[in-house]
Amino acid sequence: MKEITTEKLRRFNLIMGGLHLIQGIAMLFLATNVIQKIGEFSPEISQFYLAFNPETRSLETASRILFELPFGVMVASFLFISAIAHALISIPKKLNAVYNADLVKGINKFRWFEYALSSSIMIVLIATLFGIYDIASLILIFIVNATMNLFGLVMEQLNVGHSKDNIQWGPFIWGSIAGVAPWIAILLYMFGTGNFGEVPWFVWAIVGTYFVAFNTFPINMVLQYKKVGKWADYLYGERVYIVLSLVAKSILAWLVLFGAMQP
Repeated sequence: MKEITTEKLRRFNLIMGGLHLIQGIAMLFLATNVIQKIGEFSPEISQFYLAFNPETRSLETASRILFELPFGVMVASFLFISAIAHALISIPKKLNAVYNADLVKGINKFRWFEYALSSSIMIVLIATLFGIYDIASLILIFIVNATMNLFGLVMEQLNVGHSKDNIQWGPFIWGSIAGVAPWIAILLYMFGTGNFGEVPWFVWAIVGTYFVAFNTFPINMVLQYKKVGKWADYLYGERVYIVLSLVAKSILAWLVLFGAMQP
């Protein structure tokens, strides 16, 4: 493979950002103008609370609808955020200089902040497909998933200048645990009926895709810190992150969008 340079990565980021942008525009157009069923799919997000019932003189669980989630638009925003992140580290010279300086140290702050936002939006949208409409649960899912990604940033910051035999794996382990938490909630809803035959195909597809994507990113990080083969060059691992991001997000975004069309 040809040598990877920061200039080549800048151009690569521009290309990948463009692909995210094109998909986001296409998805937004489909959701708002073409496929009516996607545009009409707006899960009602509710708040649960305790209310006093004067008849029974006891506190009982009550709920109220807070808002309708514009599902199709939110899926498109997931891709737009990635496109904006690629543009920020490629076009403005000052931010590109910060990005390049961090890469030399083995850090990419932009990556982890973008993942913390975009992937957390996606996991919340997936959660609504499985029937999680409680605002408190969705907020917790968002924050826990964002925390998982920020542990990735801490992992890089903590290990600047460390040799492969002196890596501190604490943030990697804690981040992996945090990443599992939202899926425990989702799987509880998914298998709630106990009848797996009633689970639609797109649900299995989403779960399988996210499981594969969830594991490829930490595998890339392990290969980076173990300096296995081409991963001895941090820039190679950075390029793999960019490719994984496009592939995983694209497949997942379209699966989730068309999942909204299912019964």
